[in-house]
Amino acid sequence: MKLIKQALLLTMAFFIAGAAGCGTAREEVSEYYIYYINKEKTKTIAVGYEPQKTGTEDMIQELLEELFRDTEVLDYRRPVPGGVELVSWELKDGQLSLYFNSAYLEAENVEEVLCRAAIVRTLIQAKGVECISFYVGDAPLVDQEGTPVGLMTAESFIENPGEQINTIQTASITLYFSNKAGDGLVKEVQEIHYSSNISLEKLVMEQLLKGPQGKKGRTAIPDGTKLVGVSVLDGVCFVNLSEGFLNQNYDVAEQVVIYSITNSLAELPDINKVQISVNGDSNIVYREKMDLGVAYERNLDYMDLTE
Repeated sequence: MKLIKQALLLTMAFFIAGAAGCGTAREEVSEYYIYYINKEKTKTIAVGYEPQKTGTEDMIQELLEELFRDTEVLDYRRPVPGGVELVSWELKDGQLSLYFNSAYLEAENVEEVLCRAAIVRTLIQAKGVECISFYVGDAPLVDQEGTPVGLMTAESFIENPGEQINTIQTASITLYFSNKAGDGLVKEVQEIHYSSNISLEKLVMEQLLKGPQGKKGRTAIPDGTKLVGVSVLDGVCFVNLSEGFLNQNYDVAEQVVIYSITNSLAELPDINKVQISVNGDSNIVYREKMDLGVAYERNLDYMDLTE
């Protein structure tokens, strides 16, 4: 059951400082921001910026140049992957159309969504820009399902909302583990106390890795797997796991492994699909059957109804 509630009105007497380094995100309020990608490639970072140009088209060009410019700051990187070029752009009736070369299609799924989010959030700030569309060559950009991405605004992308630092909360989360035989899923509801600094999707993954609290099931994820990163953008949860995930554990069916993760995360209200990668690479067919290049949706066909 998707129930999240505040539990303990406990706030620690100290606050965690921002990420260390010679440049970090959003310390001061600014009128304009350039959006970068953090070094872990899990979220966008807003950095205050003062444009030199004031006209709409001049400002768009200036912001574009900043998005394509390399940065020496350790905490974040430019959002546009190497090799990607902007061939041209056009502003008409408030719609900004961006035309990229074919290298854009070579970006990993997680990086592409973050890149798109950073570009849109940066350029939508220019006066006169109401929405943005992406093209590769002359063809509109499509998602993994072949559906055109369409017009985008800053609100098209959802990331984890900020919460009060170090507040202790309680979440009732629904998790799916492997049954004892390894050929089906069993459901378990856990009541977890956690710090608000941890996102719910990370909490779900951590509990899946720990295994069930009850005796009916066992963890479906192979031993040695570590969580590298997890983030949510535009309804898709991107789960980046370590190479331990590729350990061949034939005691658990590959569909059970994938849908243990997918179904558990899809219980969260802002997640519709789950994309799994190994060290950032989703160009993998898991155990020769499950394509990690696909964003999986909730699927209860593998439930063990005897449990």
